[in-house]
Amino acid sequence: MNKIFKYPMYLLLLLLTTDLFAQDIKWEVVAPGVWKGSVGKPEAYNLLTASGATPSADGLKNMGDAPFPFEKSEITGKRSDGKTYLRFPLDKKEQLYGFGLNFQTVHQRGKILELHVDHYGGKDNGRTHAPTPFYVSSNGYGVFVNSARYLKVFAGSSVKRDGANVPEAKDRNTDKSWSSRPYSDGVEILVPAEGVEFYVFAGPKPLDAVRRYNLLNGGGVLPPRWGLGFTQRVKTLFTSKDVEDEAKAFQDKGFPLDFIGLEPGWQSRAYPCTFEWDTKRYPEPVAFVKEMLGKGIRLNLWTNPYVSPEASIYKEIKPYTADHTVWVGAVPDLTMPEARDIFFGQLKKSQVDIGISGYKFDEVDGYDHYLWPDVTIFPSGKSAEQLRQTYGLLIQRYSAALYHERNQRTYGLVRASNGGGSSLPYVIYNDYYNHEDFITALINSSFAGVLWTPEARASKTGEEWLRRMQSVVFSPMAMINAWSSGTKPWSYPEVEQQVKDMAILRMQMMPYWYSEFAKYHFQGIPPFRAMNLEEGYQSDVKKEVKSTNLEDNPYVEAVSKEVKDQYMAGEYLLVAPMFTGKQTRTVILPKGKWFDFYTGKYAGDGEVITVTPGLDKIPVYVKDGGIIPMGSALLHAPKPNEKVNLEIRYYGSKPAKYQLYDDDGETFNYEKGAYSFREISISKTAGGKLKTSISKAENGKPNTIDKVTFKAMTN
Repeated sequence: MNKIFKYPMYLLLLLLTTDLFAQDIKWEVVAPGVWKGSVGKPEAYNLLTASGATPSADGLKNMGDAPFPFEKSEITGKRSDGKTYLRFPLDKKEQLYGFGLNFQTVHQRGKILELHVDHYGGKDNGRTHAPTPFYVSSNGYGVFVNSARYLKVFAGSSVKRDGANVPEAKDRNTDKSWSSRPYSDGVEILVPAEGVEFYVFAGPKPLDAVRRYNLLNGGGVLPPRWGLGFTQRVKTLFTSKDVEDEAKAFQDKGFPLDFIGLEPGWQSRAYPCTFEWDTKRYPEPVAFVKEMLGKGIRLNLWTNPYVSPEASIYKEIKPYTADHTVWVGAVPDLTMPEARDIFFGQLKKSQVDIGISGYKFDEVDGYDHYLWPDVTIFPSGKSAEQLRQTYGLLIQRYSAALYHERNQRTYGLVRASNGGGSSLPYVIYNDYYNHEDFITALINSSFAGVLWTPEARASKTGEEWLRRMQSVVFSPMAMINAWSSGTKPWSYPEVEQQVKDMAILRMQMMPYWYSEFAKYHFQGIPPFRAMNLEEGYQSDVKKEVKSTNLEDNPYVEAVSKEVKDQYMAGEYLLVAPMFTGKQTRTVILPKGKWFDFYTGKYAGDGEVITVTPGLDKIPVYVKDGGIIPMGSALLHAPKPNEKVNLEIRYYGSKPAKYQLYDDDGETFNYEKGAYSFREISISKTAGGKLKTSISKAENGKPNTIDKVTFKAMTN
């Protein structure tokens, strides 16, 4: 008997030692075109529970159903060494996008990444402000791994010994086609947990997969109108008098301004923080905030969440903080209601209740040498790793709740986010300052379900300042961050007028920006997004490659490469920023006619053009049939229910429709149906005359539109 069972027992021992088991994946349809798979025993605390994301059921339903993007049998789930291993199929010609807010690359195939919340490191190795474990395929599907752990990703970089697509082994000595990185037919992800859940999103197009992901997270944020105006962050040690003088200078010079950001000096102590007003610099905060609001200026406060021993809440919150500190400040365990009640209760009482309109939450991202170490113990029992991956989400979620309870929208800044955070009203920023990489990050934000600001701080020349400000105007938050430099929009006199013109253009375009953010919320369409998500950008390229020599078709060659310096802004606009020292640049125009934004002049169709725009302009192009609603040149965003005139610009000749969004601009009443989409319809007659219409606002719905005119943008 011993001899009979000796061999089977050996095999059993081997299996138990390696702990390697193929797992049956449990599947669940969660929405049309969205499936959840689970392997092993997924952890209860994950990115979606941390963010509090509630799916937009109507938005997902309106997208309609779609088939599963590949065979479910091609997806593998295994458990090994206390970890969970996932593998997803990958075609030979697929390109991958996403895996977080990367700053230097858009194409991610072939990368090895550790998705880990961190400050900008410049290596695109997965450690970033928003290491969202979501990727999109050029084949038109997406995958999201819902884990609050550090994930190791092999994005088409590893080759299994056995499989359907094992590449040929080659002799490096004699074969010039030998490669150190042979073809890989899978995306492999290692999750340091006994189980995990993941989601698969159908297309059929890459943008459809992105939309479904955003809608699963509740849809994108819909900021208040004032959040899309201009913001100036003032120097650290400004006083209330300095802030008042700053606002007056903007008014006197005719520069738009909607909110001012106060940096650490508003607090009595910072790094760590007291969350209390400094009575010398701000002796009467209630009166000061009220006065600024009366001038149409809102205030946004910088803080980090680490509690100074000098803070009035320190003793009360200490039992609910970690055993390690950050700058000797206590780290609240924000997964615990007791810690949240104390921390956010202080913010509510001292700031939100007196009229502060939002926050800038700093230092919730990394570096390792100043954030809590992974050996830290949190009283909730959550690991330091899990808190690191979700702290940015938690700080956004519960601060946003303070405003939601007041039926008052907010729009702020944060240094870290993650999967599940699409609906949270914050824009990511950092300490890095490379203009070109800022644009690449803006492009990648559309694959990460976050917003990113290419803020302006200071510049070596007037040219650089103007180029940066031009990018700021075509971004989610138009911000000058002068906490250190004290820079003003007019600090470079040689370009002061051009900067002012761009600032006014931002305000004129507010009806367009607001409508595009509404589509982000209701339809999941990123307001600023990569060219790879634009219809017509890569259509028929594979067909043309077969029939055309690349040397004879620069367009085919261009779109086959990584493009990280131009992007789509809203439904109709293509933005191609200029950088310091450059007089010309190439622009890749997708299939279909495109027109110059400023003049209406025809620019091209499915081709690469070279432009010399001059210093005054950032190249912007409008697709055929483009409808751009423009408002008045206001210095502040319209007040709730304030009516404004519209000039609706039309480009090209293609018949088109546009959904113009309207609500009160400040409250959450739109969640109860108090909003409208008014359809603009434009076409041209045979004689070239415009045939126009705009639907009426429904009875009882918000209507902030006064006089409407139409303008054909022609050569």
